[in-house]
Amino acid sequence: MTVSYQVSLDSPQTHEFAVRLRVRCAAGTLYLDLPAWIPGSYMIRDFARNIRDLQARQDGKTVAVEKTDKQTWRLRVDAGMLQVDYRVYALDQSVRTAYLDDTRAYFNGTSLFLRVRGAESGPHRLQLNRPGFAGAAEWRVATTLPGEALDSSGFGDYRASDYAALIDHPVEIGRFAACGFTLAGIDHRMIFVEAEGADLDRIARDVEPICAEHVAMFGELPVKRYLFQTLATADGYGGLEHRDSTSLICKRSDLPWPGGSGIDKGYRQFLALCSHEYFHLWNVKRIRPHVFAQADLCREAHTELLWAFEGITSYYDELALPRSGVLPRDDYLDILAPSLTRYYRNSGRHRQSVAESSFDAWTKFYKQDESAPNAIVSYYNKGALVAFGLDWLIRRASGDRLSLDDLMRHVWTRYGRTGRGVPERAYEGELATLLLEHGVAHCDGLVGDHSRAEDVVAEFFRRYIYGVEELPLADWLADFGVGLVLRRAGADDDQGGFRAPSAGEAEPRPQLGARLGARDGMARVEQVYAGSAAERAGLTPGDLLLAVEGERCRRENITELMARHPLGSQVRLSLFRRDRLREVMLPVDAGPRDTVDLYWLDEAGLAPGVRQRREAWLASSRGRGHG
Repeated sequence: MTVSYQVSLDSPQTHEFAVRLRVRCAAGTLYLDLPAWIPGSYMIRDFARNIRDLQARQDGKTVAVEKTDKQTWRLRVDAGMLQVDYRVYALDQSVRTAYLDDTRAYFNGTSLFLRVRGAESGPHRLQLNRPGFAGAAEWRVATTLPGEALDSSGFGDYRASDYAALIDHPVEIGRFAACGFTLAGIDHRMIFVEAEGADLDRIARDVEPICAEHVAMFGELPVKRYLFQTLATADGYGGLEHRDSTSLICKRSDLPWPGGSGIDKGYRQFLALCSHEYFHLWNVKRIRPHVFAQADLCREAHTELLWAFEGITSYYDELALPRSGVLPRDDYLDILAPSLTRYYRNSGRHRQSVAESSFDAWTKFYKQDESAPNAIVSYYNKGALVAFGLDWLIRRASGDRLSLDDLMRHVWTRYGRTGRGVPERAYEGELATLLLEHGVAHCDGLVGDHSRAEDVVAEFFRRYIYGVEELPLADWLADFGVGLVLRRAGADDDQGGFRAPSAGEAEPRPQLGARLGARDGMARVEQVYAGSAAERAGLTPGDLLLAVEGERCRRENITELMARHPLGSQVRLSLFRRDRLREVMLPVDAGPRDTVDLYWLDEAGLAPGVRQRREAWLASSRGRGHG
């Protein structure tokens, strides 16, 4: 049974795609439904809410349609060809859904294509119609969905082996600039929307060696082509992985421009984003949790393993930059330090493990409220640091013969190549197996008092993945020849970085300990951090801050007003709560030492093993002969 779709874009002013579904069916009851979430983004988004004007016909007659729940339709059909017409509202400029106006069109299949139950495993076809409105004559199509009978701009017929394949190829339509490179004999194309003037040649030159690092580490590239789709905006960031492409959003200012040199913070963030999504080719799209391999996209699929799939990916996305030679090693510490700062500033790390964070992503991580910093931990952020700890553990346990790279290749061979889903808590057993296969049966004193390798691994997982014990980051880093300093923030935007300890610490300055927004020209409390001056003063999310000691305060100047008073004192803070005027006493507190600076330990003082470990950690995977 072949399911076919026809998509038309002739109503950009209403932001609605017109979709026609056709399927030959047997007499009986037929169900149509639409996914509630998109793989890679673990939140129920209820895409069906954007479907409008759904009608069905068969042999020229109207077929009654009954909606049975928020995303399912039931039809009583006769034998023969069924035609279903509907429209999809699309004005979400994200990587997850769909967008249509007179400048561009974009969609993920999870937003547009109703699924015909019972026909999911059969072939699916898509016809993309060229838009006929003024201004669309130069529009082109960019997608990795296999095409046939296409015109020179990419409009025409596409095919997919099944429904899962159909919805895993995002489609960009409009005007865009393009560049690319060839890696391992595979064409890699990069398209950029609304990035006129950016130095695309340089982007391709920089992204290629980063991708080459991932290919070299895994030993193979499991696609026949690859596409980076990037939308440049005034202020945006994000990405979503697909089986042989990725959709990205970045700030226009993060891209390099002709004549520029060096890699600023914005551009290295973009390069890390490209690296992250490309690594997902292996880790998530092919090495994936068992529950995702059989996931029903109409409801949540809970797993404790997101720390491994997103956290390990987050570890390697930045590590690939110095390994590839694109980013100097000093700059790598400059982007690693803020990750550690985010960890130390998140008191939720004491209350939620990364395994729990993974499982509760649907209801906690993706639906954060004002208490989030004090109650939850990021499986991206802490997951990356746990991955670093696993790298440390494997290297130390094996006498530096093995690393996390070897575990990832081991898991790739066992699960990625075979298509088997990874069972819950499998990583602990796979790591123990890897060590034993390489003759590592004992490793004294690494985690607790255990000596057997499998017990050491189990203790690491118990403490740092399933538990909430503090990560011994300074100790791990020292074993790679990196020093860590924890200090107070020197400014509101101080996230730490690469900085020699001899630079000293800035004069202590007051910290409010709350995240502020703005409302009606006043500073509005959005979050209050545990243990902070704001918490001790009793500030509550929703409070509107008016004045410090009678002088009007704003979001931008409240710490400046606090700094007029000595540390250890208190100031009178006037505020509105539920439209009633209140005054509280706010401690003038310098805040905790939660800002991280990293530096290279003196080469002369390093033990030979540490020096060699650091070099191996940052060395390129290319030329090592892994396979």
